[in-house]
Amino acid sequence: MPGGGLQFGEGLAGALIREWQEELNVTVEVGDVFYVNPFLQISAFNSMDEVMGLYFWVKPLEPLNVVFKEKPMDFPHEGDDQQVFRWVAIEDLKPEDFTFPVDQSLVAPLRKHFGLAE
Repeated sequence: MPGGGLQFGEGLAGALIREWQEELNVTVEVGDVFYVNPFLQISAFNSMDEVMGLYFWVKPLEPLNVVFKEKPMDFPHEGDDQQVFRWVAIEDLKPEDFTFPVDQSLVAPLRKHFGLAE
């Protein structure tokens, strides 16, 4: 899922619009908050930072023009800071599809929203 941290002076919607633009080169309309993680999560990148996951519904305002892969972690070449995008049907989505606990915690509420049992 596209996302990241806030820059100084930036609001939540503005940060989300910027992140989608940076990561997927697409402009989005930001909707309602869908989920906020209810537990303490220490950052995987800095043990002095806490992470709060806020998940919003978004609507792309133009076609998505990125390469979507079938396999997880199917990076195009060796190196750091790469991204791979793929679609996973909600009914097939599992917590282990995500790296970070804060993202993993989103799966159950998302499946429940779409009427799927655990």
